[in-house]
Amino acid sequence: MAFTGVLRPGHVSIRVLDLEAALKHYIEVIGLIEVTRDASGRVFLKAWDEADHHSVVLRESDEAGMDYMGWRVASDAELKRLAADVEKSGLATEMSWIPAGEHPATGERFRFTIPTGHVMELYAHKDVTGCATGYNNPDPYPDGLRGLAPSRFDHCLLYGDDLDGTVKLFVDVLGFSMAEQVLAGPDKLMIGAFLTCSNKAHDVAFIRQPVKNKFHHASFQLDNEHEILRAADILSRNKVSIDIGPTRHGITRGATIYFFDPSGNRNEVFAGGYIYYPDKPTITWTDDNLGPAIFYHDRKVNDAFLTVYT
Repeated sequence: MAFTGVLRPGHVSIRVLDLEAALKHYIEVIGLIEVTRDASGRVFLKAWDEADHHSVVLRESDEAGMDYMGWRVASDAELKRLAADVEKSGLATEMSWIPAGEHPATGERFRFTIPTGHVMELYAHKDVTGCATGYNNPDPYPDGLRGLAPSRFDHCLLYGDDLDGTVKLFVDVLGFSMAEQVLAGPDKLMIGAFLTCSNKAHDVAFIRQPVKNKFHHASFQLDNEHEILRAADILSRNKVSIDIGPTRHGITRGATIYFFDPSGNRNEVFAGGYIYYPDKPTITWTDDNLGPAIFYHDRKVNDAFLTVYT
């Protein structure tokens, strides 16, 4: 089967206020694996079932948040094609090429700012260093896992003002599909978009907010709802600040728990959801059902959604 275009989320770069406190959280509590550090002090990590060199980058800063999100594309030819399409779309700004090696074990990256103000990058190469079980007669999971032990970095949820422009860029230019949307008011204003480049319910989601470049959370994949409940136990045992959960999203159908790293960045571990195929109709939620859309069990409306149109 020939794969083209954007294949999947590849990495997220997160700013933290105290690097050592962040490493304790991401390694000992979440269960990521440190891969390497570079001369600038950035730390590169991965989850146990990820083949590529890294998927999470931590950088110490005086402000928490997300620096950028990276997307793996199918080939060098696709990288050039997509970069050219982004450039001529008129929907992106601050476009540049990042040379190979700026991320360890990674080829050149095409970086651009999307209409919501978030920085994205496309790349075609990252060294395959292998997962923790190997690929010959592997066990289902390795010994020695720590913390929540997610299998991969899964997606991000991002807030910004120009949702329409961002959706147009991701769908019309980058080839994503709209798995789910949230519409509000008599004019059916889109206030939420859940986008996929794969067969997952979402690879990235955007919520309309009157801000630029706001980071809501980075999410990591667990196998099932039992592991979400176990995650809540581990978070409580480690006195990690829990935002909400364990519960279920109506949107995506996934089980979830939200919590915070020591810098105040929101994390999620997520399990379940449905299989998405390109011919699946878009699921639509309306503002009179926001409660179960966001958190299906308690059915309470999240204040962040309300500020969009009230």
